[in-house]
Amino acid sequence: MLRMSPRDRADALVRATLSLRDPGLRARNIATIAAVSPIGSLAQTLDVLCERAEQADATAREVLMAVVDALNGEDMLDVVRRLRGEALEQALLALERLIRLSPRATESVAPSALASAARETGGRPLTLGERKWLARRPSREMIERLLRDPHPDVIRCCLHNPRITEDDVVRVVAKRPARGEVLAEIARSAWVHRPRVRLALALNPATPPEIAGRIAGLLVRPELALVAHSPAVAASVRAVCLEHLARRPPVDRRAAGSVH
Repeated sequence: MLRMSPRDRADALVRATLSLRDPGLRARNIATIAAVSPIGSLAQTLDVLCERAEQADATAREVLMAVVDALNGEDMLDVVRRLRGEALEQALLALERLIRLSPRATESVAPSALASAARETGGRPLTLGERKWLARRPSREMIERLLRDPHPDVIRCCLHNPRITEDDVVRVVAKRPARGEVLAEIARSAWVHRPRVRLALALNPATPPEIAGRIAGLLVRPELALVAHSPAVAASVRAVCLEHLARRPPVDRRAAGSVH
């Protein structure tokens, strides 16, 4: 595979990814490929994929979602750092747009919603373990309370609760102020495949900028325009959105306006 051209490698990556139906398997497979591939050839392959996705290639966009899932993993920080270096060295501009932003600590204050609530434990504060256990219980009232918990581990458990809805997740992501680590947890979950959740993450100024920058590559034109012109969003994220907008295929207004 190393003797293949970057375009051929991108074709092979698309075929291998689309052969897997489960989004989690797709992301894990790409993470495995990233772990065993020379970083230079991996960067070239992903650059071709990013270019195709920017031109609204449907299959490339679908595979790019799995790439973003993989790169958002906490164990992929070194791979992202090395890819960023390769993108700059080789002038791989499409890949550079996807992974441009460096990690930044995001601080925000959000009091625990359970700190003053009635306890099931005789009035003492619930431990983290107890809150995580409660987050798995199929109780709407408990879910709504625990979704306001500031600890990312509690949110992670809530995200796997079968009673949680997309509206619940969007409300958490849209909250101001928010905690960057909580938003990062949502970005690493399957909920990021929902367009409303992706857009809310991109619009929240507390979303870690490297994650918001990767999500920007998955947005469609109207969403990119909304984020690019939102003053609360970090300037670096807005700049990435403007670059993506400039590279999206132009809208055919005649086709869009014709109704038969």
